[in-house]
Amino acid sequence: MPKIVYLDAFPADNALDILKPHAPGLEVVRIGRDQPLEDSFAALADAHAYQCVPARDEVPEPLRIHREFLARAPELLVVSSGGSGVDTFDIDACTEAGVLVVNQAGGNAEAVAEHALGMMLMLLKKAPQSDRALRRGWNGARVEFRGADLLGKTVGIIGLGHVGARMAEICRSAFRCEVLACDPYIARADFAERNAVQADFEEVLTRADIVTVHTPLTPETRGMLNAEAFARMKPGALFVTTARGSIHDEAALAEALESGRLGGAGLDVWDTEPPAADHPLLGFDNVIATPHTAGVTRDSRERMAEYAATQLIGLMAGGDPARPVNPEVLPRYRARFREILGG
Repeated sequence: MPKIVYLDAFPADNALDILKPHAPGLEVVRIGRDQPLEDSFAALADAHAYQCVPARDEVPEPLRIHREFLARAPELLVVSSGGSGVDTFDIDACTEAGVLVVNQAGGNAEAVAEHALGMMLMLLKKAPQSDRALRRGWNGARVEFRGADLLGKTVGIIGLGHVGARMAEICRSAFRCEVLACDPYIARADFAERNAVQADFEEVLTRADIVTVHTPLTPETRGMLNAEAFARMKPGALFVTTARGSIHDEAALAEALESGRLGGAGLDVWDTEPPAADHPLLGFDNVIATPHTAGVTRDSRERMAEYAATQLIGLMAGGDPARPVNPEVLPRYRARFREILGG
């Protein structure tokens, strides 16, 4: 019988409801982050699928998917991320072991795009500055907080996947923005379909009034937004990221804000999550900060749980993955599937 083990950090209420009708043919086991590791690995020793989450602060290091973990789960066929990110997964180790990695890309795209849009609007309207001034007892002239409209601005999108494409659609359709996007993994013909004009990284930085980041964290993107990149942005431009911490250099961003080079920043992701209360970026009045909550809405959590459950049900029945992260592993994965589960 196929066995699915899921980590308690995964929002699984409706996922379990979806799995219930398949219960006679599936064993579903929950492990807790706070329970003894030996108990967790006892459950994982004969598991065929492991449902994890991508947020680094929510998964104890031993329960992240790496070579040591895989060695202790020899029958594992599939590891599934609760979102689109795979920060807690060693993809190379999974591929070497013949383990398929899947995610739930697109499940929280609306939530993340709306969050990024909200940050953009609030920064343009100088809402963080006015909010903090009022809390300090401000009694001045309203013109001190004169902002700007989003209408007609140039928005630069780095990463035109599910979230980036939704951002482009909103900005172009609702606010008549010029939308520039860079993404080396999107075919040239697809940019127009995704409501954006293809541009290189340099052009996005130098032309955009607002730069918003929607890429995964990879060796290629780590530290991509560094001091040199911030120096190339338009004076007074806004920087927003709801992607992953470590794609932008936090010290370099703080310096760009301190110097007045940038007009403000909206930050949902951090090198260390949550950031310390004395983090330098939290000291700026023109910074909106949230603790990696862009994708954490009731609607998105239900959607991602549904995506995860239905994908695992299909895979355990011998079907093809809907959202594979390492598709190159499929031939070996299928051979291991036949060997371990038959059919």
